[in-house]
Amino acid sequence: MKSDLISSILIVSTAAFSPAKTITSKVSSNLNSQFANELGAQPPAGFWDPLNLVRFDDQERFDRLRYVEVKHGRISMLAVLGHIITTAGYRLPGDIDKSGTAFTSIKTGLKGIDDIPQSGLIQIIAFIGFLEVFVMKDVTGKAEFPGDFRNGFIDFGWDSFTEEEKFSKRAIELNNGRAAMMGILGLMVHEQISGQPYIINSLFGYRT
Repeated sequence: MKSDLISSILIVSTAAFSPAKTITSKVSSNLNSQFANELGAQPPAGFWDPLNLVRFDDQERFDRLRYVEVKHGRISMLAVLGHIITTAGYRLPGDIDKSGTAFTSIKTGLKGIDDIPQSGLIQIIAFIGFLEVFVMKDVTGKAEFPGDFRNGFIDFGWDSFTEEEKFSKRAIELNNGRAAMMGILGLMVHEQISGQPYIINSLFGYRT
């Protein structure tokens, strides 16, 4: 479908946020921060901290904020992907509860929350809490960087990469996560304003 294609193009375009080498821009130089050359400080903004969240050069605080940024980016990438898949009409087979509420009857986006039985919402929240407390964390204490949850179990060849390759891959994830955070926020806002989360489809005469 043309509308699906247009929607997919929007998400694929996040790949355009390719990693860039760290820079020391005029902005970061003026701030004189030890984080001016950290991962994520790149053109055109360079090191951008308008709220002065790390103005005291607190490494522990910086790592905490970076961890939160990476985690939210990963969640947002999954959210955007899930939004696209369900908008395209794909659903799990069967029912979500014993009373016969079919997965196919649940709407896409924020509207779908009202269609999920209360017990289902409780299970979803409990599962997320379980992952947060027991799974998505540095269990071994050997993480190389904020958001490293390999825990000696999953590697996918990471240790075989050069330092430059590791930096590049982390930058790609960080940038795509940033784009996805803006993307899912835009989908939710447009859904609330007009009922059409994929606003570009409306501009081209298509409806999701």
